[in-house]
This record gives sequence, C-alpha cells and structure tokens, in this order.
Amino acid sequence: MSRLTELLRQARKADKQLGDDLEKEFAALMKRRTFGLVFEQHQPEAVELPGRAVRRGDKVRVLPPRGELTQGDQRLWRVEQIERVDGGRVAHLLELDAEEPESQVVLADDLVVVAEFNDRIYPGLVETGRVERGGDKPFHTVINAENYHALEMLTYTHRGKVDAIYIDPPYNTGAKDWKYNNDYVSSDDDYRHSKWLAFMERRLEVARDLLNPESSALVVTIDEKEVHRLALLLHQVFPESRVQMVSSVINPTGAIRVNEFTRTNEYILVALVGAASIVPDAVGLQEGESVRWNSLRRFEMSSRRGSRPGQFYAVFVDSSSHRIVGVSSALADDVDRRSVEPPAGCVAVFPLKPDGTEMIWGLTGSALMSRVTSGYARATPSRREGYSLYYLTSGKIDDIANGEIEVVGKNPDGSAIVERPLGIKTTMPLSQWDRPSHNAQAFGTKLLARLLPDGRRFPFPKSLYAVEDVVRYFVKDKPDAVILDFFSGSGTTAHAVMRLNKQDGGRRQCISVTNNEVSAEEQRGLRTSGLPSMFHGAGERGGSASLPVLSC
Repeated sequence: MSRLTELLRQARKADKQLGDDLEKEFAALMKRRTFGLVFEQHQPEAVELPGRAVRRGDKVRVLPPRGELTQGDQRLWRVEQIERVDGGRVAHLLELDAEEPESQVVLADDLVVVAEFNDRIYPGLVETGRVERGGDKPFHTVINAENYHALEMLTYTHRGKVDAIYIDPPYNTGAKDWKYNNDYVSSDDDYRHSKWLAFMERRLEVARDLLNPESSALVVTIDEKEVHRLALLLHQVFPESRVQMVSSVINPTGAIRVNEFTRTNEYILVALVGAASIVPDAVGLQEGESVRWNSLRRFEMSSRRGSRPGQFYAVFVDSSSHRIVGVSSALADDVDRRSVEPPAGCVAVFPLKPDGTEMIWGLTGSALMSRVTSGYARATPSRREGYSLYYLTSGKIDDIANGEIEVVGKNPDGSAIVERPLGIKTTMPLSQWDRPSHNAQAFGTKLLARLLPDGRRFPFPKSLYAVEDVVRYFVKDKPDAVILDFFSGSGTTAHAVMRLNKQDGGRRQCISVTNNEVSAEEQRGLRTSGLPSMFHGAGERGGSASLPVLSC
C-alpha cells in the first residue's frame, strides 16, 4: 500500500465525503502524463528482530505455532502491557493500522519485535571476531545487519568518505529472490516493480550521502528485468552525476528461457560523482595484444600431421580455469587422435584446422610445458575451435630477459601479462565486454566450490575477475580507497579489493554488509526440520549489529 493510499484511508475514516473527494482528485492527477520515473512510495519496510526482548510499547508480530510451515500472521501489533502469569511473561496486544483494531493476549515468547524504517533507531556495533593477516594494513569489515540500518549507521562514520560502491542487488525476477516486508515478492504482484524501486530508492539515497562528493563512483549490476527503471532511478537520485551503462557477457553459452532470447549478459550501471574518472586500459593488458603471441598451431600445408615427428599430440586444458595442465605423448601417424582420453575435468586440444585437417604444433610437448611453467603459453576459449593455443617465441623470451619486454602481472589462467615499456598506448574501455575471465560459472560458482568444499552454495555469484576489473577502473589510482558493498553475499567484492591491494601494495578497505538471510529453499528446509529460519542481523532500536573484521 502506498503512503498516499494510507492517508486517503485515514481521511475517509475521519470524514467520508472528504476522503471520497480527495480520491477523485488523486485519480485525475494520476491520468496526467508525467516525465521521468513514477512509482508508488510504499509503506516503509519492516525488519524482524528475533534477538530483541519484547517490551511495552514495541511493535510486534505473532509467530506461527512451532513446527508449522505457514508464514503466520503478518499484522503488526502494539504491546500495551506485559504481566507475569505463572512465571511467564504475557503480552496484551492492540492491532495497528486497522479501522476496528482487535486485541489479544499472547505469550511474549510467541512474539517477535518489528522495526519499521520510519521508526527511530539507535544502531551500534559489536565485534564478533577478527582475522589478522595484514600486518599494519587497515582492516576490511563485515557488518551483519539489515543493510538500510547499516547504511544509516555508516553515515556517522563514513559520510562523504566512500570512494566506490559496488552492489549486486536482487534482480526482481519474480522467482523469490527478495523480500519486501518479510514476504517474498512474486511475479504476479501488481506492485512488484514499484516495491523494488521503493526498496532501492531508500538505500541509494543514504548511499549518496556516503560517497565522496569530490570524486567517487557507484556501480550496480542488474539484468533486463529492472535495468531501465534502475537507470531512471539513478538519474533521479544522482541528478548531478554522469550515468553510463555497460553490457557484459557473463555466460557465453547462455541461459535458455521459454520463448525468450537466450540470455548471455547482464548490465553494469555506473554513476560518476564529482570529478570521478575512469582509469583507462593499457592496450593489451587484458588480452596480451601489446606484445603479439604466436599461434601454436602451424598453418602452412607443409606442416600437416606427419611432417615433423613429436609435434602431433594432445594438449590438456582445464575446462574451468582454462589453464594448460599437461600434454599427451606424441601420436604416431597411424594412431587415431580420438583414442586419447583427457584427465577428468579437462579437454584434449589438437592442432586442427577449421575444416578438420590435422596439422602439427609449433613446439614439442616438453618445450610447450616449459613455456607453460614460465607463463609464456596460454589457451584462449574459442567458440569455433574450443580452444586456441598461443605462445611467446624464443625471440620475445629473449626480449623479456634483456628488458625490452616487461612481465607486469599474471592472467587468471597463469599466463604472463607482458608489455613493452616504451610506446604503451592507453584506451578507454568499451561499453560491451566479452572477456573469458568474466564467466560467472567458471570464475564465480566453480571458484567458490573450490574455496568452500563443504557444499555451501551461494546463488549466482559474480566472477571474481569481473568485479575486480570494474572496481579497478575507479580505485586504481586511489591506493587508500574505501569500497562499500551493501548487498554482500559470498564476499566477492572484498576478495577483489584484496587482489587489487596485492597487485600494487595498496591499502584499500572494503566494507561488506550482509543480513545473512537464508534463501526460500533453505528456509523451507529449516522449517521442515523444526529449526528457526530467522537469521536477520541486528541494527535494531537500542540494539547492535555484529561486526567481524578481516585484515588481509
């Protein structure tokens, strides 16, 4: 229900004719065409505070009977009185926001305190643990709380001090991916988009106060469900900023959907605040283009299979990391290449032309693996051929040894990032990204599976390198930057900031805000097992939020 609808109801209750007249005028106004983004300002959200003792004057909800899987009564009640009965605490309740309010008496243990976002709150922080591995470097911080309350709290300590905000909010797909007022918003909710906009606007308005007005950036990832509304919302909340959009391929094979285009990408919206600028790419820094890498497969017809002994073999490439992990023995001319079995999780790559002609590699197997160890050979995914293999020639390796070519870093697959120290050009990043390292399956889901082998799953994690790349554009030249992620899930943003610090010795800090809310599926499983499923953080009135800290 919108705020205006609620005011009309109250006016009608006091004076029916006045309420009816106001409603007619409201309906006439709604018919007018309005430029910009128009949406309902829904009733403020509410957060349940299960760790908070029930007191007189509190707003509460009545919990469903223990063991039941139903959601329970979502009405709000005011605690009018608490008394002791047979050693227990009994609460006398009066229904809120009702024309004819009901009253009831309920055991205090069957209630949960609720804070609405228009209630006065007094947040505090309680440290719950720390990991210290960074010497004298500043701490990264994880705040466990409802993110709106956490943002308001941060205005006391970080107003105007945040250099970059990266968030991956719920995409509002209608598939129970987010809650509004403790209820999942379904795809058939007439106010689904409006609720999402109200939800986002409240948080973005506080986030705006945290950003450094002199130079900072807000980065938001989103899909096509809300991208256009979000873009308009950013223009409204950040009217003085420059808002741009990037399309980024995150799933090259695509997510197949019924009677819809197969989705391969998502969108990145950026609001540049003040004098914020984008740090340009160095040519070839991502794909090795500043120093030419040679194709490992020979092209001339005189280099068909059998032309040189020892140079027709399988190269094994890990399907997840795209690393070259080994080679087979050289195949005799009469051995079918299909007889080679690659190791588990790998594919066997042979020197084949697009028409299937068997060629040879430009190096023997041992020479190739020597280059792999040094970072001078790599496998690049290719839609047509599976993988294309490249290597640095002996001449370029000599140039590295004498300083004419510099190794400035490593790619995710372990290959060297090389560039010539003279004549390096810079270029602004394109608005269309199709980078293998941004594959969310390979460098998000599978990466987390390796870090968390106990089976703990996070829905739709980002590629670590996709987050790292986009954050780098705004904090590369700010070694002491503060980066905030208030929709933190698996901690990818913090991981990316740590990697940036490792690369250049920076002292950047990341603040991650999470409410540890379980998914709909996990919630159902917990309730079936008879366990509580309310794992919201604090940030309550007179309460506190948990704050683990990391120094890495």
